Amino acid sequence: MNVLITGGAGYIGSVTVELLRQRGERIVVLDNLSNGHREAVNIDLPFYTGNVGNANLIKQIVIDHGIEACVHFAAYAYVGESVTDPAKYFENNLTQTITLLNALRESGVDQFVFSSSCATYGEPIRIPIDETHPQWPVNPYGWSKFMIERVLEAYQTAYDLRSVSLRYFNAAGATTVHGEYHDPETHLIPNVLRAANGELEYVSVFGNDYPTPDGTCIRDYIHVSDLADAHVRSLDHLAGGGMSTEINLGNGSGFSVLDVINTARSITGNQIRSTIEDRRGGDPPQLIADSKRAYEVLGWKPGFPELEVIIRSAWDWKLAHPAGYRE
Repeated sequence: MNVLITGGAGYIGSVTVELLRQRGERIVVLDNLSNGHREAVNIDLPFYTGNVGNANLIKQIVIDHGIEACVHFAAYAYVGESVTDPAKYFENNLTQTITLLNALRESGVDQFVFSSSCATYGEPIRIPIDETHPQWPVNPYGWSKFMIERVLEAYQTAYDLRSVSLRYFNAAGATTVHGEYHDPETHLIPNVLRAANGELEYVSVFGNDYPTPDGTCIRDYIHVSDLADAHVRSLDHLAGGGMSTEINLGNGSGFSVLDVINTARSITGNQIRSTIEDRRGGDPPQLIADSKRAYEVLGWKPGFPELEVIIRSAWDWKLAHPAGYRE
């Protein structure tokens, strides 16, 4: 299959490219490198530096490479930034994605895998969260993903463009080749590991008075390789004639902030300082996925659900790539 991967130089995108290459698929990567890394994509793969909102470029890529399906990762994903600069998020995540969809459908591409988010659910009213849970995002980032899901529903009806929207929970971990490297870094596990090797003086724990066993927030961490596997299975689902759907991706169990810190201490053998700070607004006590639909539709279940395995893989990658992709 000839597949266009937008945002393929990013964290999850590069791991998905890696897996698709192992399967022998023909991959083309499009990334504007605002957050991705050219070094994360093999030099022998067709690579275009540009925006998904460039309709002429999209159409030319489809023609030149016989594109049959698209996996769309390219998005801004800093929740806090989306609150302070919503225009940036709606222009990139919404407007440019609609342009991408129109260019694809006008070029005859009718299979689309969308990198969505559990942020579309907003504040949970029940745990675990399944796909029927009400969606009411609490930030512009979540709204941008929510609105594209609605666009995809309309495009299925009007244009027969079939899609799978994958609602991630907390991506983490690494392969031997690709890992998580952001600037700035806002995710817990990489920041805990930065504290382990001395890059950070301490890890901030935002609140220890939540209604959880240890008082800190609980999140559902999922290995990046498992996320990539779900994208590949989604492509297979669509290629086999499967209909559009929305699917949660999570482990179905949660780990607290202190669980992560203590596990990282054990794996790294280093002391990791932490400080308790005020709660952040909009942080729910728990976010845990019900991923039954992923198994029913895709035959997918996590292959690396253990927190120890996830953190060990991230630590091994960090030790092997101390400067991230800057090396």
